[in-house]
Amino acid sequence: MIQGCVLILFKQIMEKLKSSKRSSKNQQNQCPFLSILAQGVSTLAFSEKAIFSPLLKRWHPLAAGVAVATLHSCYGNELKQFVSGIGDLTPDILQVLRAADKLEKDLVQIAVENSVDSEDGGKSIIREMPPYEAESVISNLVKSWITTRLDRLKEWVDRNLQQEVWDPQTNKENFAPSAVEVLRIVDEALEAFFLLPISMHAVLLPDLTTGIDRCILHYISKAKSGCGSQSTFVPSMPVLTRCSTRSKFVGVFKRKEKCQIAQGRKSQVGTTNSNGSLGISQLCCRINTLQHFRIELDVLAKRATSHVRNSESAHMDNIADGMGKAFELSTTACVEGIKQLCEITAYKIVFHDLSHVLWDGLYVGEVSSSRIEPFLQELEQYLEVISLTVHYRVRTRVITEVMKASFDGLLLVLLAGGPPRAFHLQDYETIADDFKSLCDLFWSNGDGLPADLIQKFSTTVSAILPLFHTDTDSLIEQFQYMTLETYGGSAKSKLPLPPTTGQWNPTEPNTLLRVLCYRSDETAAKFLKKTYNLPKKL
Repeated sequence: MIQGCVLILFKQIMEKLKSSKRSSKNQQNQCPFLSILAQGVSTLAFSEKAIFSPLLKRWHPLAAGVAVATLHSCYGNELKQFVSGIGDLTPDILQVLRAADKLEKDLVQIAVENSVDSEDGGKSIIREMPPYEAESVISNLVKSWITTRLDRLKEWVDRNLQQEVWDPQTNKENFAPSAVEVLRIVDEALEAFFLLPISMHAVLLPDLTTGIDRCILHYISKAKSGCGSQSTFVPSMPVLTRCSTRSKFVGVFKRKEKCQIAQGRKSQVGTTNSNGSLGISQLCCRINTLQHFRIELDVLAKRATSHVRNSESAHMDNIADGMGKAFELSTTACVEGIKQLCEITAYKIVFHDLSHVLWDGLYVGEVSSSRIEPFLQELEQYLEVISLTVHYRVRTRVITEVMKASFDGLLLVLLAGGPPRAFHLQDYETIADDFKSLCDLFWSNGDGLPADLIQKFSTTVSAILPLFHTDTDSLIEQFQYMTLETYGGSAKSKLPLPPTTGQWNPTEPNTLLRVLCYRSDETAAKFLKKTYNLPKKL
């Protein structure tokens, strides 16, 4: 009896709303119709509870519960048809689902209050009201919306990267225009997400931020790709040789040797980097771009946290606190990418762009006539470009890496410079003076890098240079002692040949051996011939 009456009333509400919809000049679609229907059903349920249920209790102790269960089922059938036809997320759809969720809570509340005195507390009535799961439907729709936005962002990232030329002069901040576009799309996606009329922003936000994080990580990976690495630019070490006795025409041969080696070395560098290495300004643009991302990602994370705290989600503070980890992958990748690009830029400048004045020129032939000044003059021009182009927050880091690469380059010339180089004891003063000039360039009368930073990274060079002032007999003695200490053996057995580690150190056997290899005197040459049978320099 109760169910039949409720069904009739529900149908009357439906017909009334449909008639109103047909007669209305302002035509409404199905979405508002179901939202209005939910309001009408809720009004009917409370009226039934207040007016009819007290009278119907004489026939059924849970009259209100039976009535709302019936209304729940009737509206549920209409909602099920509606949900089956949902495609994209729209405001009207959210309006209907939220109205359905509110209606369900009202009906359950009435059923529970009506069943307080029953034996099972109303559990039997509640079992007849399978949940609409409107929140779950909303959640799935929002997740689908997020996926669509992320796919669009990925397309924008790829499209902008394909057009990117990494020209720092395209804007006054000297970073890539593609970064502006990508961050604009990200910002729009976050703003649109928080404008969605839902109550679960904080719960679903990690889905969006994680996807954005991956897209930006893809951008950062592409920004670093194709730039090479340290090993791309550092020349391979020539085989160890010993100095030969010089003829009285040594000056003529040295000049000829210097010219030939320089030409050959330039050709080798061109071959090594035949994949087309990037210009320094382009590398600086990439560094600036990653720094820009690093700054803006922090801003976006704070903005998202503020939105979450102002949202209607529950447990906002706990979720908002976790937003500190938003874009964590991208932020970490920016830091690491900046580090890599700074190192690559430095090694490209020193070992590739300035190869003709460092590897091909410094100390080739007579030390006194092939000093470091040409290298310093050209290096200073690169430092000016860096100072004018690179973002101020990472500028010191780039210049520091150039300094470290310059120190590495000097050591490579001294310890692995190949046959065109040989050093006398009297050359020490010249080399030490050149090293001081190199440090002074980076100090720049107090306007450059801090003195303690220069001292920190020049320690290895400072420790090794005195070896070039040490007499040959003492060098041989140190070498023998350290080799036996490091690799074992006895004074009577043959000394093992220390492997090249590249970790230069004044007490490291291979470092000492290389100083002997480039020592231009007969004692060193005889020792190397007798001990290792090293060939003469060509």
